[in-house]
Order: sequence, then C-alpha cells, then structure tokens
Amino acid sequence: MSKKAEIPQLLMSEKSRFDDLPLLFFKKKDIPGSWHLEINRRKVSASMSVNDQGTLTYHYDPKEENRFLSLQFCVGGRTFCSESVVNCEECKLNPNAQCVEQTGTIDELQFRFEPVHLNNLIKTESKNSELQALLKFKYDHSFSRPVVINGRIRHTLDSILNHRYADAVENIFINAQTQILLLYTLESMNTMQEEEVPACKFLAYHEEREKIINAREILLQHIGDPITIKELSRKVAINECYLKKGFKVMFGTTIFDFYQDQRMEHARYLLYEKGLTVSEVSALLGYSSISHFSTAFKKHTGLKPCELLVK
Repeated sequence: MSKKAEIPQLLMSEKSRFDDLPLLFFKKKDIPGSWHLEINRRKVSASMSVNDQGTLTYHYDPKEENRFLSLQFCVGGRTFCSESVVNCEECKLNPNAQCVEQTGTIDELQFRFEPVHLNNLIKTESKNSELQALLKFKYDHSFSRPVVINGRIRHTLDSILNHRYADAVENIFINAQTQILLLYTLESMNTMQEEEVPACKFLAYHEEREKIINAREILLQHIGDPITIKELSRKVAINECYLKKGFKVMFGTTIFDFYQDQRMEHARYLLYEKGLTVSEVSALLGYSSISHFSTAFKKHTGLKPCELLVK
C-alpha cells in the first residue's frame, strides 16, 4: 500500500474540472459519530464526457478523533431540470417533448465514516486481517484505492440519488443504503485481494498498456455485438493470457464482468431513460432470448427489466 494519501490522478483531474461547473443541487445527511454524506449535482455540457469513478480513502491521524474512512463517487448519465431537482423523465409539465431547461448532470457523492462506527462493525477477530486493520485503523499511514463501480454499487448509488422518501423515513433509508454501499465496496476490494492477481511485468511497457486500454474501448464499441476474448486478443495483438491478466490489473475487474456490467448499465439506460421495451433492449444487446436477458439483468441490478419501464 502506498504511504501517501493520494487520490488517483485521473479522479483528481476530474474533480477539479467538476468543481468549476454550475451547482444544481446540494444535500447533506449524517448520523453524528457514525457517517456523513454530501451530494453535489453539477451541470455538464453535451460535449463533456463523464466516466463513472470511485475512490476509497483511508485517513490516518495520531489523534483518533481526526481519523476517518471516506468513499467518493462521481457518476453521470442522467438529465435533470435546471429549474428543480426533478429527473426529466419524470416531468409532468412537458413529458413528451424536448425542454430548454433539460440539462446533463454529474453527481458527486462523498461518504465519510467515523472510527467508532467502523470499529463497532467488527466485534470478533476476522479471518480477513486487512479488512480488520482497515476498519480498526491499524495502519499508521494514509492511502487511497480506486473502487470499481460494479452493478450493485451503481444500483445503490442510484437508489440514494433517486429515492422518494422524506423526513424520518428518508433518514432510515439513507442510513441503510449507506451501510450497504460500504459493504459492497469492501466486498469488491476483498474479492480482488482473494483472487491474488499476479503482477504483470509486461505492463511496464507503454505500448502493452495501450493494448489493454484499446481492448476496453473495443468492448464498449461491441455492447450490442458480443465479442469473444479470442477475437478481442487478435484485435489488439496480445495473447489471451496477457490480455486477461493485464485487464484485471489495470481495471480491477475481469473482462467478462466489465463487459456484463456495461451491457446491463446500458440496458438500464435504454429501459428507464429511453423508454424502450424489454424485447427491444434484449435484441439491441444481442440476446437471442428475452428470458436470458431478464435473468442477467435481475442478477446485475436486483430488478426485473419491466420494473424500469417508463409508465
């Protein structure tokens, strides 16, 4: 682990870029001594690309009261009314036409967990010594790690951003979702550790890293036209073994899991924001069977595709 509290350079550059954008919405929620949440929604131009990103930061300080664990996520892809916090797909004034007040957004969510709260999560000795050291603040230095936003994490973030609860019920809901988000984040990082991804010496060369990056771009271009790993390796001129290992090291997930996550997130977008039918989305994503698509979608999001259809 790095002994510096460095948020990855990409996320830092994205954050500084977003800080200058017009603020559309701001919210704070917290449970004193437990966790604190801040949400910033900012307006983005149509030409600005937004990549979903996440970071876990462990902040150590000699004084226990100054220690904390934080999660930061930047997610985009939705349109909102610049005059309110209403999602444009839920607009009752002008539901069937383009509106001049419609704007793209980037949401930044920052969660801060206090030591007392985290310490209470581990009452017995854990087999996972790294997780226990993290939650009990046993490391004597600060550090940051990237968080891969998988389907479950994205679904939880969406739930926090788009729920309809208010007052005391909202506090209960946000508290539950915040704990679930922490669980999913730690679980995803623990999975990466348990799989013991081997070091890839070939990634020390720029041209080899470019091949892995190109492979990721090709996968995104084939969301509706599935491509095999063998075909992908030929396109980027690297053998399958190196491709799979390099992809896991650089992006923190397997090729299959990344591709499936992207397909299901695109399916969510087509169903919820574009209003396409389940059969239309299934066909666009290359599924020969609607039932196979529905099963994959529910496994990824916890929802049936029909539950996201625009009413």
